[in-house]
Amino acid sequence: MPLSSLAPAPLPLPVPTHRAVDSDRRRTSASAILRSVLAHGPVARSTVARLTGLSPASVTDHCNRLTALGLIQEAATLRRSNGVGRPHVPVDLDDSRFVVGGVHVAVPYTTVALLDLRGRVVAERRLDHGEEGGDSDRQAPPPAPARVLADAAAGLRALLAADPARVPLGVGVATGGWVDRDSGTIVEHPLLGWRDVRAREVIHAHTGLPVHVDGHARALVNGERLFGRTADTGGGRSLLHLFVGNVVDAAFATHDEVHHGPRSQSGAIAHLPLAGGTERCDCGRTGCLQAELSERTLCRRAREAGVVRTSDPMHVLAAAADGDPVAVRLLLHRARMVGRAAGLLLDVLNPDTVVVTEMGAVHRADCLAALREEVGPDRAAAVVPTSFPDSVLAVAGGSVALDVLYRDPLSVPPSRSSAVSPGPI
Repeated sequence: MPLSSLAPAPLPLPVPTHRAVDSDRRRTSASAILRSVLAHGPVARSTVARLTGLSPASVTDHCNRLTALGLIQEAATLRRSNGVGRPHVPVDLDDSRFVVGGVHVAVPYTTVALLDLRGRVVAERRLDHGEEGGDSDRQAPPPAPARVLADAAAGLRALLAADPARVPLGVGVATGGWVDRDSGTIVEHPLLGWRDVRAREVIHAHTGLPVHVDGHARALVNGERLFGRTADTGGGRSLLHLFVGNVVDAAFATHDEVHHGPRSQSGAIAHLPLAGGTERCDCGRTGCLQAELSERTLCRRAREAGVVRTSDPMHVLAAAADGDPVAVRLLLHRARMVGRAAGLLLDVLNPDTVVVTEMGAVHRADCLAALREEVGPDRAAAVVPTSFPDSVLAVAGGSVALDVLYRDPLSVPPSRSSAVSPGPI
């Protein structure tokens, strides 16, 4: 059974169009209102008008539309300004019904998840691609993209079947490497051995749902922008995300927009030279950023030192937690090198905030301190770990679809539930 049978109606696949000015204005206004409710709800309509700069009449009209779509609802408790005057009927997100599917394709496994409208993971499953590495440097053959994406769609179907009250609005797919958002194509993922994989078409064919595809670093910038600790700092501030896993890449956003570049090639930092790097890269040079910082490199070094026998970086982290001094040394060295990379990107882009997704910095205070020390005292406070330490890959996938929803909430098909009558503004 296709997942689309669970939804009121499918959202259209993204097709380039030239919308009328009034349509653009409605979409922009609806987006601003929904994001204000996300950030401040339950919140009075009058407060939304003040926050967005829209007229009270416009806010009331859009709140009615968003309520009819099932995205917001009136809160049960009335509120009075300073305890006097006519009570306000606040509005809040209705996060009880709609979800988006999230798919993140990593090198050893795929994460599938369901996320609610607040970006919270309500269900998650990990689908292994097969044994990789073991106690040697031999890598398994790359997984076939058709099988991986079909398994991801089946995993989403299973999650939805276990929670039939949830209605899927769409699917977000995130991965590393070069991902072209506009065409929904994984153009190149060297570690997976994938080229020109039309992920959007494949997942849509299996689910019948609208599918959006992007790189995981850009997806996590949008997740931070909507749901993370930087969400309330305002759209004018700049944000850099540095993702350090098996793949190492970055994304940059300013004025509420993530930079993609032609064919979404921005953020490719794998072959930037890292001072002090000693690892030989497949490109023939020594000290390329990804070769030096990759989880594959960490695990190989840990195996050579007798810390672990597997290719799972979480085993290195567990060994450090158990007091293994070599594991601690390896993690601290990696954190310092990540700090060196972050400092390089700070020099080039000068963002207000740098968010780092790196295993050691996320889970160990000493690693975060070592990373910040390498960045330098004047800029250390600008560097923070991801807001999603326990669900970063699931959030990456879901954020691709949620970013589209919050930018154009009026594209959601009309809800079959009755709209709630408007309250006073």
